[in-house]
Amino acid sequence: MERNELYPIFLKVSQLNVLIVGGGNVALEKLTFLLKSSPSAQVKMVSKMFREDTIALAKEFDVEMIEAAYDHSYLEGKHIVVATTDNVSVNELVYHDCRKRSILVNVADNPPFCDFYMGGIVTKGNVKVAISTNGKSPTTAKRLRQFFEDVIPDNIDDLVKNLNEFRKTIKGDFEEKVETLNEFTKGLVNKK
Repeated sequence: MERNELYPIFLKVSQLNVLIVGGGNVALEKLTFLLKSSPSAQVKMVSKMFREDTIALAKEFDVEMIEAAYDHSYLEGKHIVVATTDNVSVNELVYHDCRKRSILVNVADNPPFCDFYMGGIVTKGNVKVAISTNGKSPTTAKRLRQFFEDVIPDNIDDLVKNLNEFRKTIKGDFEEKVETLNEFTKGLVNKK
């Protein structure tokens, strides 16, 4: 059985500089996905053209848009780059330019040219669940996202906040606190 060896992390993109190269449908999809999850993300876009929907969304979230062809100089100070153009050679150039500079890069719909994938995400208050299919099936990730949106209760954030307050009252070292919280919350998981 093949195994997903990706390491999941949650990035504070409000503190990182993100560049999206492209302005078409895929760029809009990636921008929408990013801003839905992280409305205060620091994003810049560069493209020879932008769709009207992309322009409207970018204005709403204060995304800087540069109407120009891609050039490696746009990578200056960037931490994450997403290449979405319909030109394979431009996307691959973006990838290679990023690799030379140790910048994380995702070339849309081209897994060999990705340091990371943008999977399905479910957010309910402070709870966020990310879903990955190792870049193999975005449709499966979408269906799993829909499933988790249905099964995670809307009031899960109340539980998180209450457990956070309870955690502050627990005495002992780290291991004792973890053991106490594990004991306290084991009833939340319905074992069969």
